[in-house]
Amino acid sequence: MAFKRISFGGEFEAKVGYCRATVAGGWIHVAGTVGQGDDVVEQCRSALDTIGKALAEAGASFADVVRVTYMLPDRAEFEPCWPVLSAAFGDNPPAATMIECGLIDPKYRIEIEATAFLSE
Repeated sequence: MAFKRISFGGEFEAKVGYCRATVAGGWIHVAGTVGQGDDVVEQCRSALDTIGKALAEAGASFADVVRVTYMLPDRAEFEPCWPVLSAAFGDNPPAATMIECGLIDPKYRIEIEATAFLSE
């Protein structure tokens, strides 16, 4: 399978030097993705929307995600996101990790990174 880069032209893609996702050898690696909104739940939904678009461009969906990492500056804000995350992954939950850490800008309340596998 050929190597493919997926770019949406986001603000940080040019500043930092990365793309939204890469596809290589059947694997889709979606970069850490923040969302827009006034609170963590809105940002979670927005980030998942961007991730979903990257997965679709690669020929995949949330059902193909095998690993996800959630990064939040305040772990107490993770629980309100659970219903949104559960709805996104449905009957195909991936292995997951939540990390409490600083993000690139204090306005961001969650960053989500995902790895998916394209089954042939």
